[in-house]
Amino acid sequence: MRDRNQMDNLYKEGTIITAKENPELKLIITKYCQRIYHCRAVGDPEGKAFAYFERNLIAPISDKMWVNVEGK
Repeated sequence: MRDRNQMDNLYKEGTIITAKENPELKLIITKYCQRIYHCRAVGDPEGKAFAYFERNLIAPISDKMWVNVEGK
């Protein structure tokens, strides 16, 4: 049997994401276990911990993904 914890996750530990319920709060993934992402608020490593399924997260947007539509 393969190790599903390492093979089925979309986001890696250390990825900064947001949750659909509060998209203004940036979260960092601290652990992935049994299809649940464990996160903490960016800049508050000792603060409240959050747990989300993948479907409740918003994909991260990197600066490299932005495209200048106006051509400037």
